[in-house]
This record gives sequence, C-alpha cells and structure tokens, in this order.
Amino acid sequence: MTMSAGWYLRRLSRMGPREVGGRAGDAVRRRLWRSARPDCPSVTGARFTAVLPAGTIAAVPPDAAKRLIAEADRLMYGHAEYFGVVRDDLVDPDWWCDPKTGRRAPWGYAFDVPYRNEDAVGDIKQIWELSRHQYLTQLAAAYAITGDERYAERVAEHLRSWWAANAPLRGVHWISGIELGIRLLSWVWVRRLLDGWPGVAGLFEDNPVALNQIWHHQRWLAAFPSRGSSANNHVIAEAAGQFAAACAFGWFPSSARWRAEALRSLERHLRSNTFPSGLNRELATEYHGLVLELGLAAVAEADAADVPVPASVRLVLLRMTDALAAVVDGRLRPPRQGDADDGHGLVLDGAGTDRWASLLATGDAVFGRLTWWPAVTGTDVRTPLLAALIRPYSKKGTAPAVTRPASRPAHFADAGLTILRGPEKIWCRCDGGPHGFLSIAAHAHADALSVEVRHDGVDVFADPGTFCYHGQPEWRQYFRSTLGHNTLQLEGGDQSISGGPFLWTRHAKSRVLAVDTSGASDGGTARWCAEHDGYQGSVHRRRVELTAASRELRVVDEVRGQHGPRRAVQLAFHLGPAIAADLVGNRAQLTWIRDGEGRSAVLDLPGELHWRAHRGESDPPLGWYSAGFGRKEPSTTLVGTGFADGAEGFTTVLRFCG
Repeated sequence: MTMSAGWYLRRLSRMGPREVGGRAGDAVRRRLWRSARPDCPSVTGARFTAVLPAGTIAAVPPDAAKRLIAEADRLMYGHAEYFGVVRDDLVDPDWWCDPKTGRRAPWGYAFDVPYRNEDAVGDIKQIWELSRHQYLTQLAAAYAITGDERYAERVAEHLRSWWAANAPLRGVHWISGIELGIRLLSWVWVRRLLDGWPGVAGLFEDNPVALNQIWHHQRWLAAFPSRGSSANNHVIAEAAGQFAAACAFGWFPSSARWRAEALRSLERHLRSNTFPSGLNRELATEYHGLVLELGLAAVAEADAADVPVPASVRLVLLRMTDALAAVVDGRLRPPRQGDADDGHGLVLDGAGTDRWASLLATGDAVFGRLTWWPAVTGTDVRTPLLAALIRPYSKKGTAPAVTRPASRPAHFADAGLTILRGPEKIWCRCDGGPHGFLSIAAHAHADALSVEVRHDGVDVFADPGTFCYHGQPEWRQYFRSTLGHNTLQLEGGDQSISGGPFLWTRHAKSRVLAVDTSGASDGGTARWCAEHDGYQGSVHRRRVELTAASRELRVVDEVRGQHGPRRAVQLAFHLGPAIAADLVGNRAQLTWIRDGEGRSAVLDLPGELHWRAHRGESDPPLGWYSAGFGRKEPSTTLVGTGFADGAEGFTTVLRFCG
C-alpha cells in the first residue's frame, strides 16, 4: 500500500502547527543523518547490575515453566508462528525476509525504504515481528530456569547475526520507533535472564558491536519521538524502551539525559493516553494490554536501578489494572474493541498462557487485588519476575493514597463503555464512547453503539476483530467498517469517514443518555441508552435492556431527525465462530457447545427488515471473524435490509435457553 498525495494532504490536515514544525525538523534531521553517522562513544568498565534478586527463578510455578520450556524447544528447532504464518526457518533466520509473500525488503538508508508498499517490501509486520526479539526473551528465560546453555548460545548467535545484518540506520528495522523501543526492552531482559551464563558479558557490555547498537537505538529514539496526532501507544513503547535501556545499560555519556527525558515522556503520555477511569483512550483493548505491560516493565527497571518514578506513573498503572479487572468476562476475556495486532510489551511465557490472567496476577502482586476482582487460577513466568523487581504499591513513598472502587465498576462514563451482566455469565458490552484517540483516531473502528454479547465466555454477538493493517485494503476497510460491527448502517456508509488505514477524517460523536447497571444483578433489568450523530441529518439511538429473570437481551434501534425520503438501513449481527445459526424468516435458532454441553438461544430479529445469513463471503467481504492478527475464519453474519421511516424503531430480542 503506497500513500497517495491525497493521503498526505488529509494527514497534514489532522496536525496542529506544533506537530507540523516538529515533523519538519525530523525531515531535516533525517537528511543530515544520511551522511553524518557518529560512532558510539568509548565505554570502559561497563557492568550490568540490574539482576534478578536471589531466589526469583525458584518462584516460577512449575506448570508455567513447563509451557515456557516447550515453547523454547520449538524455537530451538526453528518453529514459530506469527500472525497465522508458520515459520520453520528460525534456526538461521533471514531478518529481512517476509515469509508470507517471499519478498525481501530492500537494503538502503532506513528512511528511504518504502515500508508501506507490500509489493516492494513484503508484509512489514511479518518482517518486524521477529526483530522485536521477544522470542529471544523466551529462550533466555528458558536458560534462566533450566541452566541449559543451548538456549543461551542460540540467543547469542541470533543477536550477533542481527547486529551484523542491521547496521545503524540501514534497512527496515530502523524505520519505526515502536520497534526500536520494544527491541531495547527485550535486550534488557535477555541480558538479565542470561546473567548466570559465562558468555553474557562478552555478548553485551564487553562487546563493542552490542554497545554500538544499544547507543544508536537510544540516539534514534531521542531524535525521532512520535508526535502530536501519532502520540498513542507508539510513543509509550518508545519511552519505555528508552527508559529501560538507560536504566539497565546506563553506560554512556548521554544515559542520564536519555533516562530523564524518557521518564518525562512516559509519565506525560501514560496520563494522556489513559482516561481517569483507567481505560486506554484508544479504546482498542489490546493496546490497553500493551501499554499496561510496557508501563509495568518500565517501573520494574526504575526500581531495579533505584531511579525515582513519579507517583502518577504507578497510579495510572493501578487504575488501568483495576479497569481491566472490571471489564473482563467470566473467563477473563476483555472486550474485543478497536484494532488488535497481537502486540506485547514483554514476552516471557510459552503458548497457552493467558495474557489477561497474567496481567491481573501481576496487578495482584504489585498493587493488591480488590475483593470484587475475578479469581485468577492460571500461572505465568512473567509475574514473579516483575514482582521481584517492582516495589509493592503499598510501600511507603511509592504512591499517594488513592481511593479504589469498592465494588466492580460497570459504567465508565469517560470512555463511554458499559458492561451489562446477567445470570449464567451473560456479559454484554455497550459502546457509547468517543470514536478514538487524538485527531486521527488511528486504531478506531466505525463501531458507535455496537454491542458485544457473550455467554460463559463464548462470543454470541461478536466483534469480528482486525485481521490486517497493510497490504489488503479491502479487508482493512471491512474489519473496521460499520457493517463489520453489531450496529446500524444508513445509506451504505460508515458513521465515521476513513482517510486511510490509520486515519479518520470525520468522527461520529456519541453520547450515553441513560445507564442503570444494577437491575440484572437483582433479578431485574439493566438498561443502557445512547446515540450518535455520524449520519448527517439523522441520529441513531439505541436502547439495550438485559433482563435477568427471562435471560433476555432486547436491543431497540431508532433513526431520528431524518429529512426527505426514507433512508436505506442495514442492521448487522455478527455471530461468533462457535455459533451455528438456523435462520427462518426473521427468527434464528442459535446453538453452540461449551465444555462439552450443548447451549442454545433464540434470536428474534426485526420483522420490518429482510434478513439474510452471510458466511465467508469475499466479494465484498462479509461473514468473518479474526481471532488474532493475520488470521480469519468464516462466521455467520445476519444482515437485515430495509428502510428507516421514523416509526417506533427496530427491536431485536435474544433469549438464552435453559
């Protein structure tokens, strides 16, 4: 995907004067850096002191260690899977090759590489992901647990290979700051986890090549921070990686300055990226997880190096953790909202480890769980390692006194997110929040007033996910479109207007009109009502009621304030991949299996509309579910078509059977 001149004009229109000036300075700096590449200052007597406290590794639960070692052994044999693409070349990887397309990124000055053009480069996320070196943190953790030097030797071999193939400012791995930041954080943990290996000092602090790479990574991050309308999760990854490296690898004349600047950036952007309620302002749940992981990792480095951290940093992370505990369903699954690209801040666990349970376990260890938190029964490697470095939140001087929620929050007014809960673990997310974060709302979807419904953790009304970012524009458009969500579409258009794959030029404005989340817990009815103005001349208003006694969810959609002739409407309900649907007229019988038992529900759809079931269609895309980035599978989407005539609205009723 190559950006057109029109895209650049649209992108420029979303910037303020300060951002334009900063980007102009970046452009000048890039030209100067093409020919002016200084050498790393000489370093003598460097030592790594940010080691794990004695006994930390012994605290890793045996089952978590077993999963990690199994993953490490797969990696040793060269096997891995990224974004749905299986790789068997990790014994000796080609750092510039995209295994999906077979294309190899061109060599040259980093800022000349057309990384958005899949025809020239390949799938850039496939290329970048391996070079985050999070698989090396897994191998290093396996060494720390087992003492088997095969793991350490493979890590050293791959780091030396990567450093040799990726000279500073050459090639695709020197383009994006988030990649440099996460890679630095991985290197810090690789060094920490290999501390008992005899060759570790020769790999890092006594190795001029490693020192040169670490210095150039930090110099790059100090020069080219994400700015203005792009200051989302990227800038937090940049600041966290820079800060971690400046704490753990504080061997350079600029280390103190880099550390201070990164900490200021981290503190400012953690606050600006997070609602006071604790939810991430991008309203993209996986980025909530990414930012929380990065923040916890940064605090761990600060405490390991005895660097004071503003209390506001810990307070934001505490609120993010409480918010996560509040919104997950009975199986600890959070909402599927906005973009998701499987991005992680720090990977120390094997396959099968629950990311969200791991974060809640770390939150318990660092902040202390509240009585209403859901129980976490799974185990992980990362929690005991982070908890060994991070000072407990209750320790004097680590944070100001703060009032935490006495009961489980269900409505987050600032984020416009509401969770309705019913009997038998019925969970319903209602979306009445902002379209996205900052002027471009990069990771938003056109999903105003959408609902997401689960029964005991199974997606019934599903958010279809994300699937891709670059290279497949028709799929990118579908998965973030209004028709791609459980909401109402007018005249075949989206509520918000896209100007590119990470750019929205017009944002629908939503507002929540009424909320009562207490009813269902008492056997009564919980209610939510909101509206948005995304359709010019008309307002879409939606009411949702969850009645506990009848296990019934009622959704009423109205189109108000329309002018002129009737407007064409499409109402979509995307069913999860586990749901089988038998549609007859406007009634659908839904069935699925959970833990070996059959479950069912009856879905009565508005009779004023003509209903069809769509599954796995590609021209145009409709009827798909993406469980993770780069993966999609057919699922059933029910679409009703007709006209909005200003009458009482369209009523949908979902009844869960016994």
